[in-house]
Parts: sequence; structure tokens; C-alpha cells
Amino acid sequence: MRYELFTALGLPGAPPRHPSEFDRLLKTALAERPRTFLVDEAQWLNGEAFEYFRYLWDDLSTHLAIIFVGGEGCHTVLRREPMLSSRIFIWQHFTRLTPGEVSETIPLFHPVWADADPDDIAFADQHAAHGNFRDWARLTAHVRLALARTGRPRVDREVLRWAFGRLGSSA
Repeated sequence: MRYELFTALGLPGAPPRHPSEFDRLLKTALAERPRTFLVDEAQWLNGEAFEYFRYLWDDLSTHLAIIFVGGEGCHTVLRREPMLSSRIFIWQHFTRLTPGEVSETIPLFHPVWADADPDDIAFADQHAAHGNFRDWARLTAHVRLALARTGRPRVDREVLRWAFGRLGSSA
């Protein structure tokens, strides 16, 4: 964990060899200015990792916010760490976007969807994204590639079907 944080913080020089030196270096770096750690797939972390994040966060000199993000089971895993979970300010559960939320949100998500036909957005959601924002991000990457390769100015059903094929979906 220390080495990952050393790298993520872009600290100069060689990493310290001893844990106490490493901790002192990390705490000094975290005291310089406010930092936010985004810890994805948090459900896969062990108790030792959670304890280390708590240790850094509890230090009065550090200016640290930590966002734990995870899939199924993340809430359960975090709740098993009482010293950490008691410090969590907000628990936020995300669900799939409803069709109405998709039609409102996706045109704002990326410029390729800004002028897309709302029926095409609904079609894409029904056949590939299913209200899942991660799936929308993947679909968007494939749609951008299709638009670049074809020179088309905007999303259409043919572009979407090609992108679905890249995702392993069918329409």
C-alpha cells in the first residue's frame, strides 16, 4: 500500500526502506495540501489496507478525504471494519439509471450524445447499456471509434449496431 501511495502521490526519489520512514514521508506529503483518494474496487481490499487508510486519515496533520467505491459486497466489506466504517460520512448506493434518467443524463455525459436522437439513446440503453454508467462509458468509447472511422457526424443506428458488436451485445 505504501508503495502504491508513493507512486500515486508522485513523490520524488527512492521509496524509504523502513515502514516508519515511509509513513513519515507519506504523512508529510498529505499535510502539504488537501488530497482526495479514490479507492476503486474497495470490496477487494483487506483489513490491513483499510486500517492503513484509517491511520493516514486520522492523523491531524493530513488533509485527506477518501472515497471508497466498489461493486456488490462493498458495503458489507466496509461495515466489517468498525474503526473505518464509523468514520464514513456518507454511504451512497448507486442504482441503474432509469430510462428517464438516461434520456436526461446521457446527452450531458459526452458530446457524441449531445445531438443524438433521443430514440437512438433509448435504443442504445435498451440493447447495450441497460442504465449502467460503466456500460455507457464503454459504449461511448466504441461509438467514438466508429464515428472517427466512418467520418459520420453523429450517432445513428448503424454506428450503434457496430458498437454493440464490439461490446458483445446484439440488437
